[in-house]
Amino acid sequence: MKDLFNIRHRVVVITGGTGVLGRAIAAHLAEEGARVVILGRNSGQGEAQVRDIQAQGGEALFLATDVLDRSRLEENLAEVLRAYGRVDALLNAAGGNMPGATIAPTGTFFDLKIEEFQRVLQLNLTGTVLPTQVFLQPMVKQGKGAVVNFSSMAAFRPLTRVAGYAAAKAGISNFTAFMATEVAKKFGEGIRINAIAPGFFLTEQNRTLLTQPDGSYTARGTDVIRQTPFGRMGRAEELCGTIQYLISDASSFVTGTVAIVDGGFNAFAM
Repeated sequence: MKDLFNIRHRVVVITGGTGVLGRAIAAHLAEEGARVVILGRNSGQGEAQVRDIQAQGGEALFLATDVLDRSRLEENLAEVLRAYGRVDALLNAAGGNMPGATIAPTGTFFDLKIEEFQRVLQLNLTGTVLPTQVFLQPMVKQGKGAVVNFSSMAAFRPLTRVAGYAAAKAGISNFTAFMATEVAKKFGEGIRINAIAPGFFLTEQNRTLLTQPDGSYTARGTDVIRQTPFGRMGRAEELCGTIQYLISDASSFVTGTVAIVDGGFNAFAM
């Protein structure tokens, strides 16, 4: 029987690949035999990841990038094509938040700093659109490929405080659906565009928001756990199976979807 989840030798580009989630995903895909290209700003972290993957017998390449710089992204693409000759999948995992794009519990909407709000929109939404424009091109030439965008629980539910981040992630979900139709109609069924929506996972950007220095939950963290039927935060490696499914032939008739991996958070009612 055909191994539907086989991703051996597929070239997978991961923006935001040096983050907590990106690191776990890159390590897993390399272990499964993919050729992993880690894109990020932290060269030290990225090169360390490559060494770790290679020590485990995997294949990986780190390239410094800026997801808002088209010329840099095009240079990255040229390097990937020189190394591997193709791109089979793009994971748009780059993103983040800024204090000025949030509203504190004691603040109001009028405290929102529009400059930081716009920067968060750019980093998350434009920082998904631009890499897609660049790395989709070889997929179109090949007639085959997969893009996985990173949405969020904030795209489904009006979470308090994270005004800019929520707006950006809602845009990513919409962009995913738009691109699924755009690409299939104009370039064929071989290219699929989907997204993953992680629930609550501890990362560098949310750790202080959800946990105390001693590791206990903050009030917001406690509220997240209360609304998560599994009663815990997710572990980064728990995203890997869904990612592998979305870039493998197992999902050959799946496009325009947002796969939720959240321990039941989005299903919780009261």
